[in-house]
Amino acid sequence: MPRDTRADIPIAPQLGGGPRPGLCTDCGISRMGDGKACGKACQFIQPDYPGAERRVHGRVTDPDRGEEAFFGVTQAMHRARLRVPASGAQWTGLTTELAAELLRSGTVTAVLTVAPDPEDRWKPLPVIVTEPEGLAQCRGMRMGFGPTLAALEPAMEAGHKRIAVIGIPCQVYALRQIEADLGLERLYVIGTPCSDNTTTEKFHDFLALLDERPDAISYLEFRADYRVELRFDDGRPTRVVPFLQLPISKLPPDFFPLTCKTCVDYTNRLADITVGYMGGDGDQWVITRNVSGAEMWEAISDRVAIRPLTDKGKREGAVKGFLANTERAAGGMPLRSMPDWLRPVVSFLQPRIGPRGLEFARARVEMKAIETILHLRRAHPARVKNMVPEHVWRVAERYGLTRKDGE
Repeated sequence: MPRDTRADIPIAPQLGGGPRPGLCTDCGISRMGDGKACGKACQFIQPDYPGAERRVHGRVTDPDRGEEAFFGVTQAMHRARLRVPASGAQWTGLTTELAAELLRSGTVTAVLTVAPDPEDRWKPLPVIVTEPEGLAQCRGMRMGFGPTLAALEPAMEAGHKRIAVIGIPCQVYALRQIEADLGLERLYVIGTPCSDNTTTEKFHDFLALLDERPDAISYLEFRADYRVELRFDDGRPTRVVPFLQLPISKLPPDFFPLTCKTCVDYTNRLADITVGYMGGDGDQWVITRNVSGAEMWEAISDRVAIRPLTDKGKREGAVKGFLANTERAAGGMPLRSMPDWLRPVVSFLQPRIGPRGLEFARARVEMKAIETILHLRRAHPARVKNMVPEHVWRVAERYGLTRKDGE
């Protein structure tokens, strides 16, 4: 149902159904029609990334080509920011601007994304945006499962045949699997990297550990300089917390669901264009993957400042430490055994000598590959054979994680 009668207000459709049992991130497919498309679309069953890459990008990942072994099919890679940052944006607003330009130019008539729920600013609410001004209300980070793809049916029922979708990797994989069945004239996909999701309710518990007035936190960002930035709407100045001083040990073992701990696509390999922070070193990190991605990027290029990509530090020690902690953990969060007196010292050193830029992004991709294999072996060993694609094994092999018999 519309939240307002004005055309620039995003429409929040009524969504039926719910997530499926087991490994499910509620991408929205189970809420469409009879829900049977899940068997075809779900990346947690038997993902086929090479087949999807051929359909979407025209070729498969070439591990010997640039950084593709880590980040997937790449036409071009940028470190960028909007010359005039958008007010309220998580970074400078590149993702919003890409989608807004598609609407301004008439290239698409609707953008499917998430906005803050009226009852909870951190809860994602799937919306259909038909005016570029409406996207301003969708800026910022949401935390929780947002079944964005369930908005496809009401959008098409409203007559939209040229659609853009802003989504995270598990949503985008599912979308690509059903794309040919939708009957759309054009589909543009703007992807963001995985965000290590949790439920909105558990995220509120995390905020309560960070600040005595968690309801006043209006912005939270995990930055590439090993710090979390907090902003407040009660007049307090911005606060920055080093990663190592976060209250991770106080979180419950299931804070991050198993789906997120077994993610096989951290960089949104099937999006037309990926916009994130990991390789941006303080700016945004943009990967154009195909003709559609290049088209979107070119359309806003006059508003974008580009700086050279950076590649600093060494990741191997950090990744090996992560591997050891994850192996020791009997499920749940990796163990944190560092003594309290040492944390400030390491927090000081990390942004100075730790991996930065592309090396930071490589480290995160390797960590996710390690986490996926180890947690699947523990919780669902029979699924490893079908659920872990070749690109995950490829980056994990460097750290001695290779297929066992039956995998």
